[in-house]
Amino acid sequence: MDMTSLILLLLAALGVISSNTPITVAMIVLLLLRVLNLQQVFPWLEKYGLTVGIIILTIGVMTPIASGKMSLQTIGESFLNWKSLLAIAVGMLVAYLGGRGVALMSSNPTIVAGLLVGTVLGVAFFRGVPVGPLIAAGILSLLIGRT
Repeated sequence: MDMTSLILLLLAALGVISSNTPITVAMIVLLLLRVLNLQQVFPWLEKYGLTVGIIILTIGVMTPIASGKMSLQTIGESFLNWKSLLAIAVGMLVAYLGGRGVALMSSNPTIVAGLLVGTVLGVAFFRGVPVGPLIAAGILSLLIGRT
């Protein structure tokens, strides 16, 4: 077994141990792509996977509006409550950090490995969600003064 497959297997095991299905499934899918000799998919996943994931995440987040569970009145009231206004501000900050993160990850691929390992560990041990690399890269870009 090659080292890359072993790393994917170890990360899948980490997902199982931490009861984190998204990490487990993601690592097994990537491992299967390697085992089934479908490596030609990797460049496409690297180029478009993040965009497809963000689209799916956005669909999931916006479903309450589309289904009618969240009314226009509820959305309007979010501008009247201090917690909702704070949520709007934090949402704007996170979107800004994510944008900086994408730019940093594109311009400095050497930091991507550290961000990915940190995200996987955060997901596995702290019950996080694997959207961390973009935000982590955005925070890192602020810390190191790069965009």
